[in-house]
Amino acid sequence: MRRLVINTSTASIAGRSVFRIGYGAAQLSRLHDRHDEAVALLRRAVELGVNHVDTAEFYGFSFANTVIRQALRPEDDVLVVTKIGADPNPVGPVPLRIAQRPEQLRASVEDNLRSLGLDQLPVVNLRRLDTGPGLRPEGDQVVDLDDQLATMTALRDEGKIGAIGLSSVTLDGLRRALPAGIACVQNAYSLVSRDDEDTLRLCMAEGIAWVPFFPLGGGFPSLPKVGDEPAVHAVAESLEVTPSQVALAWLLHHAPNILLIPGTVDPAHMEVNMAVGEITFDAHTLAFLDAVESRSNNVAIGAAS
Repeated sequence: MRRLVINTSTASIAGRSVFRIGYGAAQLSRLHDRHDEAVALLRRAVELGVNHVDTAEFYGFSFANTVIRQALRPEDDVLVVTKIGADPNPVGPVPLRIAQRPEQLRASVEDNLRSLGLDQLPVVNLRRLDTGPGLRPEGDQVVDLDDQLATMTALRDEGKIGAIGLSSVTLDGLRRALPAGIACVQNAYSLVSRDDEDTLRLCMAEGIAWVPFFPLGGGFPSLPKVGDEPAVHAVAESLEVTPSQVALAWLLHHAPNILLIPGTVDPAHMEVNMAVGEITFDAHTLAFLDAVESRSNNVAIGAAS
């Protein structure tokens, strides 16, 4: 029997202590025709100690939310974090469309409540699309952050959301948003793309969770990838782990407020991801990885995660 890899290290998000390695549900759509397998995968995640799941209505056109609703039980005590700012677009060349206007944000919250079967969304990330790789808003989708935050705080006051997060937000945007009370930030960030280091540091100072997407770099063909770094391969070989594990472990070592949400549809790969929490670096190895060159991923190039 394979050893059960259990989360041990924790960090805080929205006043809730969660294990630092969670699960990102974006890839669940790959199991669209294998629904029972998708449910079993999430049950396995809970067995491995996952109590933080990241999702969105536009992941598989609500498929991910439907699986989460069916797989998770109240006694699992899993924090479900969702995001708005885009909606499913099944007939478009990109499977989502930007939805930044206040009325669209409110409608997206209602959609997530419905598909997740919840009375309140514990944490909702507003995907701003101001920075990092992905789509950029145009026309009437260019909406002032203050107008969006007014909608988010109203939804929180109404009890429909518990806490507000931000995604793809600039340092200045985060500073403007702090008075609204921000629980977490989701930006593209990895060992090879550290554009947002100052934003991460502000989050750490303010007690805000940092939940990076594209933690291995890449995401699009032209973006830098952790797996292309000789230093990462050298460390992986010396520790007898994979380059991806090194990249994820570096994030855990880099700042105490970082939470990981690696996604996969393979239970064995999930165990490999969970084992990252057991990897330790000595000071020399950590300095060796810290010296890897950071390259920008702040380009408009298509739909981000």
